[in-house]
Amino acid sequence: KSNMVLTTLILGRNQIGDEGAQRIGEALKKNPVLISLSLMYNEIGDEGAQHIGEALKTNKALTSLNLMFNAIGAEGAQHIGEALKSNMVLTTLMLQWNLLGEKGAQHIGEALKINKMLTSLDLDGHALPILELKGVSPVETIEWQSKRLTHLSCIIIASCISSNLVLKSLNLNYNEIGNEGAQHIGEALKINDALTTLNLMSNGIGAKGAQHIGEGLQINKALTTLNLAWNSIHNQGAQHIGKALKSNMALTTLDLGGNEIGDESAQHIGEALKKNTVLTTLSIRNNELNDAAKEALKAAVCTEVDLQL
Repeated sequence: KSNMVLTTLILGRNQIGDEGAQRIGEALKKNPVLISLSLMYNEIGDEGAQHIGEALKTNKALTSLNLMFNAIGAEGAQHIGEALKSNMVLTTLMLQWNLLGEKGAQHIGEALKINKMLTSLDLDGHALPILELKGVSPVETIEWQSKRLTHLSCIIIASCISSNLVLKSLNLNYNEIGNEGAQHIGEALKINDALTTLNLMSNGIGAKGAQHIGEGLQINKALTTLNLAWNSIHNQGAQHIGKALKSNMALTTLDLGGNEIGDESAQHIGEALKKNTVLTTLSIRNNELNDAAKEALKAAVCTEVDLQL
Protein backbone atom coordinates (compact mmCIF):
# COMPACT_ATOMS: atom_id res chain seq x y z
CA LYS A 1 0.00 0.00 0.00
CA SER A 2 2.79 2.42 0.90
CA ASN A 3 5.55 1.24 -1.46
CA MET A 4 6.23 4.03 -3.96
CA VAL A 5 9.03 2.26 -5.88
CA LEU A 6 7.87 -1.23 -6.92
CA THR A 7 6.40 -1.28 -10.43
CA THR A 8 6.34 -5.04 -11.19
CA LEU A 9 5.14 -7.77 -8.85
CA ILE A 10 5.16 -11.49 -9.71
CA LEU A 11 3.36 -13.71 -7.20
CA GLY A 12 2.70 -16.78 -9.32
CA ARG A 13 2.39 -20.28 -7.78
CA ASN A 14 1.90 -19.07 -4.22
CA GLN A 15 -1.57 -20.49 -3.52
CA ILE A 16 -2.81 -17.17 -2.23
CA GLY A 17 -6.42 -18.08 -3.02
CA ASP A 18 -9.38 -15.74 -2.57
CA GLU A 19 -8.15 -14.43 0.78
CA GLY A 20 -4.82 -13.42 -0.69
CA ALA A 21 -6.56 -11.86 -3.68
CA GLN A 22 -8.64 -9.80 -1.27
CA ARG A 23 -5.51 -8.41 0.37
CA ILE A 24 -3.94 -7.69 -3.02
CA GLY A 25 -7.13 -5.93 -4.06
CA GLU A 26 -7.09 -3.70 -1.00
CA ALA A 27 -3.49 -2.76 -1.73
CA LEU A 28 -4.27 -1.96 -5.38
CA LYS A 29 -6.90 0.56 -4.32
CA LYS A 30 -4.19 2.67 -2.70
CA ASN A 31 -1.00 1.85 -4.62
CA PRO A 32 -0.28 4.47 -7.33
CA VAL A 33 2.88 3.02 -8.90
CA LEU A 34 2.50 -0.73 -9.58
CA ILE A 35 2.01 -1.21 -13.31
CA SER A 36 2.41 -5.00 -13.76
CA LEU A 37 0.94 -7.73 -11.57
CA SER A 38 1.11 -11.50 -12.10
CA LEU A 39 -1.15 -13.74 -9.99
CA MET A 40 -1.04 -16.84 -12.20
CA TYR A 41 -1.43 -20.32 -10.65
CA ASN A 42 -2.87 -19.06 -7.37
CA GLU A 43 -6.19 -20.88 -6.93
CA ILE A 44 -8.10 -17.61 -7.18
CA GLY A 45 -11.84 -18.14 -7.68
CA ASP A 46 -14.87 -15.93 -8.23
CA GLU A 47 -14.63 -14.31 -4.81
CA GLY A 48 -11.02 -13.38 -5.35
CA ALA A 49 -11.84 -12.05 -8.81
CA GLN A 50 -14.50 -9.85 -7.24
CA HIS A 51 -11.91 -8.25 -4.95
CA ILE A 52 -9.53 -7.72 -7.85
CA GLY A 53 -12.35 -6.25 -9.91
CA GLU A 54 -13.34 -3.82 -7.18
CA ALA A 55 -9.75 -2.64 -7.00
CA LEU A 56 -9.54 -2.13 -10.78
CA LYS A 57 -12.48 0.27 -10.63
CA THR A 58 -10.38 2.79 -8.69
CA ASN A 59 -6.79 1.86 -9.55
CA LYS A 60 -5.12 4.33 -11.91
CA ALA A 61 -1.72 2.73 -12.41
CA LEU A 62 -1.92 -0.98 -13.27
CA THR A 63 -1.54 -1.61 -17.01
CA SER A 64 -0.88 -5.38 -17.06
CA LEU A 65 -2.72 -8.10 -15.10
CA ASN A 66 -2.01 -11.82 -15.37
CA LEU A 67 -4.70 -14.08 -13.86
CA MET A 68 -4.06 -17.15 -16.00
CA PHE A 69 -4.35 -20.69 -14.57
CA ASN A 70 -6.73 -19.86 -11.74
CA ALA A 71 -10.31 -20.98 -11.01
CA ILE A 72 -12.24 -17.90 -12.10
CA GLY A 73 -15.68 -18.75 -13.46
CA ALA A 74 -18.48 -16.79 -15.10
CA GLU A 75 -19.32 -14.90 -11.90
CA GLY A 76 -15.72 -13.81 -11.44
CA ALA A 77 -15.52 -12.79 -15.09
CA GLN A 78 -18.60 -10.66 -14.57
CA HIS A 79 -16.82 -8.75 -11.78
CA ILE A 80 -13.76 -8.26 -13.97
CA GLY A 81 -16.01 -7.14 -16.81
CA GLU A 82 -17.76 -4.58 -14.65
CA ALA A 83 -14.38 -3.19 -13.65
CA LEU A 84 -13.31 -2.91 -17.30
CA LYS A 85 -16.30 -0.68 -18.02
CA SER A 86 -14.83 2.05 -15.83
CA ASN A 87 -11.11 1.26 -15.79
CA MET A 88 -9.19 3.52 -18.14
CA VAL A 89 -5.66 2.26 -17.46
CA LEU A 90 -5.37 -1.52 -17.96
CA THR A 91 -4.07 -2.45 -21.41
CA THR A 92 -3.16 -6.15 -21.04
CA LEU A 93 -5.34 -8.83 -19.43
CA MET A 94 -4.55 -12.55 -19.34
CA LEU A 95 -7.40 -14.85 -18.27
CA GLN A 96 -6.55 -18.02 -20.17
CA TRP A 97 -7.07 -21.44 -18.60
CA ASN A 98 -9.62 -20.41 -16.03
CA LEU A 99 -13.23 -21.63 -15.84
CA LEU A 100 -14.86 -18.69 -17.60
CA GLY A 101 -17.08 -20.64 -19.96
CA GLU A 102 -19.30 -19.03 -22.58
CA LYS A 103 -21.08 -16.79 -20.06
CA GLY A 104 -17.80 -15.51 -18.65
CA ALA A 105 -16.45 -14.64 -22.08
CA GLN A 106 -19.70 -12.85 -22.87
CA HIS A 107 -19.33 -10.69 -19.76
CA ILE A 108 -15.86 -9.66 -20.91
CA GLY A 109 -17.11 -9.07 -24.46
CA GLU A 110 -19.91 -6.79 -23.26
CA ALA A 111 -17.41 -4.78 -21.21
CA LEU A 112 -15.20 -4.27 -24.25
CA LYS A 113 -18.02 -2.41 -25.97
CA ILE A 114 -17.49 0.30 -23.36
CA ASN A 115 -13.81 -0.05 -22.46
CA LYS A 116 -11.49 1.96 -24.69
CA MET A 117 -8.08 1.16 -23.19
CA LEU A 118 -7.56 -2.62 -23.31
CA THR A 119 -5.27 -3.54 -26.20
CA SER A 120 -4.52 -7.23 -25.50
CA LEU A 121 -6.81 -9.95 -24.14
CA ASP A 122 -6.05 -13.66 -23.82
CA LEU A 123 -8.81 -16.14 -22.98
CA ASP A 124 -7.42 -19.37 -24.46
CA GLY A 125 -3.73 -19.07 -25.21
CA HIS A 126 -3.63 -16.48 -27.99
CA ALA A 127 -3.59 -12.78 -27.19
CA LEU A 128 -6.22 -10.92 -29.20
CA PRO A 129 -5.35 -7.38 -30.40
CA ILE A 130 -8.52 -5.66 -29.28
CA LEU A 131 -8.02 -2.30 -30.97
CA GLU A 132 -7.46 -3.98 -34.35
CA LEU A 133 -10.59 -6.06 -33.89
CA LYS A 134 -12.63 -3.00 -33.03
CA GLY A 135 -11.20 -1.04 -35.93
CA VAL A 136 -9.72 1.61 -33.64
CA SER A 137 -6.28 0.67 -34.96
CA PRO A 138 -7.52 -0.04 -38.49
CA VAL A 139 -6.44 -3.11 -40.44
CA GLU A 140 -8.26 -4.60 -43.43
CA THR A 141 -7.03 -8.19 -42.99
CA ILE A 142 -6.61 -10.45 -39.96
CA GLU A 143 -4.93 -13.86 -40.42
CA TRP A 144 -5.28 -16.16 -37.40
CA GLN A 145 -5.11 -19.65 -38.81
CA SER A 146 -3.95 -22.55 -36.61
CA LYS A 147 -3.93 -20.55 -33.35
CA ARG A 148 -6.07 -23.06 -31.44
CA LEU A 149 -8.66 -20.38 -30.86
CA THR A 150 -11.76 -21.69 -29.10
CA HIS A 151 -15.29 -20.37 -28.83
CA LEU A 152 -14.10 -18.13 -25.99
CA SER A 153 -11.88 -16.07 -28.28
CA CYS A 154 -14.56 -16.23 -30.93
CA ILE A 155 -17.04 -14.55 -28.58
CA ILE A 156 -14.62 -11.65 -28.17
CA ILE A 157 -13.86 -11.52 -31.90
CA ALA A 158 -17.55 -11.46 -32.80
CA SER A 159 -18.33 -8.81 -30.20
CA CYS A 160 -15.57 -6.53 -31.47
CA ILE A 161 -16.05 -6.91 -35.23
CA SER A 162 -19.79 -6.23 -35.03
CA SER A 163 -19.09 -2.50 -35.17
CA ASN A 164 -15.81 -2.64 -37.13
CA LEU A 165 -16.19 -0.64 -40.34
CA VAL A 166 -12.67 -1.25 -41.62
CA LEU A 167 -11.96 -4.99 -41.47
CA LYS A 168 -12.54 -6.67 -44.84
CA SER A 169 -11.06 -10.15 -44.42
CA LEU A 170 -11.01 -12.49 -41.40
CA ASN A 171 -9.20 -15.82 -41.61
CA LEU A 172 -9.87 -18.22 -38.71
CA ASN A 173 -9.21 -21.51 -40.47
CA TYR A 174 -7.82 -24.51 -38.58
CA ASN A 175 -8.99 -23.37 -35.16
CA GLU A 176 -11.46 -24.87 -32.68
CA ILE A 177 -14.39 -22.46 -32.52
CA GLY A 178 -17.08 -25.17 -32.88
CA ASN A 179 -20.83 -24.53 -32.90
CA GLU A 180 -20.64 -22.07 -30.02
CA GLY A 181 -18.13 -19.89 -31.83
CA ALA A 182 -20.10 -20.12 -35.07
CA GLN A 183 -23.18 -18.92 -33.21
CA HIS A 184 -21.47 -15.69 -32.23
CA ILE A 185 -19.95 -15.21 -35.68
CA GLY A 186 -23.45 -15.60 -37.10
CA GLU A 187 -24.76 -12.90 -34.77
CA ALA A 188 -21.93 -10.60 -35.81
CA LEU A 189 -22.80 -11.13 -39.49
CA LYS A 190 -26.28 -9.76 -38.81
CA ILE A 191 -24.73 -6.45 -37.74
CA ASN A 192 -21.41 -6.09 -39.57
CA ASP A 193 -21.68 -4.48 -42.99
CA ALA A 194 -18.00 -4.23 -43.90
CA LEU A 195 -16.51 -7.75 -43.80
CA THR A 196 -16.34 -9.28 -47.28
CA THR A 197 -14.25 -12.45 -46.75
CA LEU A 198 -14.63 -15.00 -43.94
CA ASN A 199 -12.65 -18.23 -43.70
CA LEU A 200 -13.91 -20.76 -41.13
CA MET A 201 -12.42 -23.87 -42.73
CA SER A 202 -11.70 -26.80 -40.39
CA ASN A 203 -13.17 -25.47 -37.15
CA GLY A 204 -15.30 -28.33 -35.87
CA ILE A 205 -18.50 -26.58 -36.93
CA GLY A 206 -21.54 -28.85 -37.06
CA ALA A 207 -25.11 -28.53 -38.28
CA LYS A 208 -26.09 -26.21 -35.41
CA GLY A 209 -23.19 -23.90 -36.17
CA ALA A 210 -24.12 -23.89 -39.85
CA GLN A 211 -27.64 -22.89 -38.86
CA HIS A 212 -26.31 -19.82 -37.01
CA ILE A 213 -24.07 -18.89 -39.94
CA GLY A 214 -27.01 -19.33 -42.29
CA GLU A 215 -29.21 -17.07 -40.17
CA GLY A 216 -26.50 -14.44 -40.30
CA LEU A 217 -26.27 -14.75 -44.08
CA GLN A 218 -29.99 -14.16 -44.46
CA ILE A 219 -29.51 -10.64 -43.08
CA ASN A 220 -25.93 -9.81 -44.07
CA LYS A 221 -25.46 -7.66 -47.16
CA ALA A 222 -21.67 -7.40 -47.33
CA LEU A 223 -19.98 -10.82 -47.19
CA THR A 224 -18.97 -12.04 -50.64
CA THR A 225 -16.70 -15.00 -49.82
CA LEU A 226 -17.34 -17.73 -47.22
CA ASN A 227 -15.22 -20.83 -46.67
CA LEU A 228 -16.84 -23.56 -44.55
CA ALA A 229 -14.84 -26.44 -46.01
CA TRP A 230 -13.75 -29.41 -43.89
CA ASN A 231 -16.18 -28.94 -41.07
CA SER A 232 -18.97 -31.35 -40.16
CA ILE A 233 -22.14 -29.54 -41.15
CA HIS A 234 -23.61 -32.71 -42.73
CA ASN A 235 -26.97 -32.73 -44.50
CA GLN A 236 -28.87 -30.66 -41.96
CA GLY A 237 -26.26 -27.91 -41.95
CA ALA A 238 -26.19 -27.82 -45.75
CA GLN A 239 -29.95 -27.32 -45.76
CA HIS A 240 -29.55 -24.28 -43.49
CA ILE A 241 -26.96 -22.83 -45.84
CA GLY A 242 -29.22 -23.59 -48.79
CA LYS A 243 -32.07 -21.72 -47.11
CA ALA A 244 -29.80 -18.71 -46.66
CA LEU A 245 -28.80 -18.74 -50.32
CA LYS A 246 -32.42 -18.22 -51.34
CA SER A 247 -32.45 -14.73 -49.85
CA ASN A 248 -28.79 -13.71 -49.65
CA MET A 249 -27.90 -11.37 -52.49
CA ALA A 250 -24.27 -10.65 -51.60
CA LEU A 251 -22.35 -13.93 -51.41
CA THR A 252 -20.51 -14.77 -54.62
CA THR A 253 -18.10 -17.51 -53.49
CA LEU A 254 -18.99 -20.42 -51.19
CA ASP A 255 -16.89 -23.45 -50.26
CA LEU A 256 -18.71 -26.40 -48.64
CA GLY A 257 -16.13 -29.05 -49.51
CA GLY A 258 -15.48 -31.99 -47.18
CA ASN A 259 -18.62 -31.66 -45.05
CA GLU A 260 -20.20 -35.11 -45.51
CA ILE A 261 -23.07 -33.62 -47.47
CA GLY A 262 -25.31 -36.18 -49.14
CA ASP A 263 -27.65 -36.33 -52.12
CA GLU A 264 -30.77 -34.97 -50.38
CA SER A 265 -29.02 -31.84 -49.15
CA ALA A 266 -27.50 -31.27 -52.55
CA GLN A 267 -31.08 -31.10 -53.80
CA HIS A 268 -31.86 -28.33 -51.31
CA ILE A 269 -28.80 -26.38 -52.43
CA GLY A 270 -29.84 -26.89 -56.05
CA GLU A 271 -33.31 -25.49 -55.32
CA ALA A 272 -31.70 -22.47 -53.66
CA LEU A 273 -29.46 -21.85 -56.64
CA LYS A 274 -32.47 -21.62 -58.91
CA LYS A 275 -33.46 -18.48 -56.97
CA ASN A 276 -30.00 -17.14 -56.20
CA THR A 277 -28.68 -14.86 -58.93
CA VAL A 278 -25.38 -13.67 -57.43
CA LEU A 279 -23.36 -16.78 -56.52
CA THR A 280 -20.59 -17.30 -59.07
CA THR A 281 -18.44 -20.00 -57.43
CA LEU A 282 -19.64 -23.00 -55.43
CA SER A 283 -17.29 -25.75 -54.28
CA ILE A 284 -18.93 -28.90 -52.98
CA ARG A 285 -16.01 -31.26 -53.53
CA ASN A 286 -15.14 -34.23 -51.30
CA ASN A 287 -18.70 -34.85 -50.16
CA GLU A 288 -21.00 -37.87 -50.55
CA LEU A 289 -22.84 -37.05 -53.75
CA ASN A 290 -23.74 -39.69 -56.31
CA ASP A 291 -23.65 -38.99 -60.02
CA ALA A 292 -27.38 -38.21 -60.17
CA ALA A 293 -27.06 -35.56 -57.44
CA LYS A 294 -24.11 -33.98 -59.23
CA GLU A 295 -26.02 -33.82 -62.49
CA ALA A 296 -29.01 -32.27 -60.71
CA LEU A 297 -26.76 -29.56 -59.28
CA LYS A 298 -25.30 -28.86 -62.70
CA ALA A 299 -28.79 -28.49 -64.09
CA ALA A 300 -29.82 -26.12 -61.29
CA VAL A 301 -27.06 -23.57 -61.78
CA CYS A 302 -26.69 -21.16 -64.61
CA THR A 303 -23.76 -21.57 -67.00
CA GLU A 304 -21.90 -18.61 -65.43
CA VAL A 305 -21.52 -20.41 -62.06
CA ASP A 306 -18.22 -22.17 -61.46
CA LEU A 307 -19.52 -25.39 -59.86
CA GLN A 308 -16.72 -27.48 -58.37
CA LEU A 309 -17.79 -31.08 -57.76
